[in-house]
Amino acid sequence: MLQDVHPVTFEGSAVARWILQRAGWTICFGGFPTLQGVAIVYPHTSNWDFVVLIVAKWAMGVQVRFWGKDSLFRIPLLGPWLRWLGGIPIDRNSSQGAVGEMLVLMKDHKAQDKLLWLGLSPEGTRKKALAWRSGFYQVAYGAEVPVAVIALDYGQKCIRATDFVRLTGDVDADYHRVSEIYKNVQGLHAEFATPVKPLSAIDA
Repeated sequence: MLQDVHPVTFEGSAVARWILQRAGWTICFGGFPTLQGVAIVYPHTSNWDFVVLIVAKWAMGVQVRFWGKDSLFRIPLLGPWLRWLGGIPIDRNSSQGAVGEMLVLMKDHKAQDKLLWLGLSPEGTRKKALAWRSGFYQVAYGAEVPVAVIALDYGQKCIRATDFVRLTGDVDADYHRVSEIYKNVQGLHAEFATPVKPLSAIDA
């Protein structure tokens, strides 16, 4: 666990905070510990998650980016809107793959001391799957950046973005730490939440 020092702070929207408060939501967030990192949000069990998180993003003022298929960004109106939201087009057919492209981009931002936080749903779907996808782990570990472990808790109606971890390369130990942070966090449809474990655990 990283020390509770988060020097990278933002000025959020008072209007967005008011909207969340009216909807009964609270936010716990004090900033990021570094200029670059990967933010994972769990659990993802409903289309409403995107709406809540977009408003929360404005309320916190965070400039979290997300990746998407490059073909989506070539669609009129949709493409510019996705970029405005923070989307990064990724060519999944490139020789490097999506993870490889993001690693290059993340390392480039580190070298230039520029802000880049990538937001991901590690489940990759709002329906229940057997395990998490490995993209977030590969990017964070490969680029040597921290992971923000963000809880989208419908049970408490709280978005908690206060926990940050450094991955060690020991996949089982790292997932155990993350699962402890997410203990008792409840999605809108709890039955759809994917267990916090790597795909390697399925193959074992």
